[in-house]
Amino acid sequence: MGISQEELGNRCDLHRTEISLLERAGREPRLGTIVKLAGALETTPGELCTGVTWLPASHRFEVMQPPRSA
Repeated sequence: MGISQEELGNRCDLHRTEISLLERAGREPRLGTIVKLAGALETTPGELCTGVTWLPASHRFEVMQPPRSA
């Protein structure tokens, strides 16, 4: 969307450092945080989580990267 971490934080009532941690996968968001972020980014929680899967065998999440356009 072309906004700063600080602006996104202001839009969803989260501190800029929280946005940074989430962006770098340094923290797993709670459901309420996902809902706030989706609203601030004008999307749905489902769309925001597209490509995220849980890998039970390794006890971790995996994020599928969208294909790069040529």
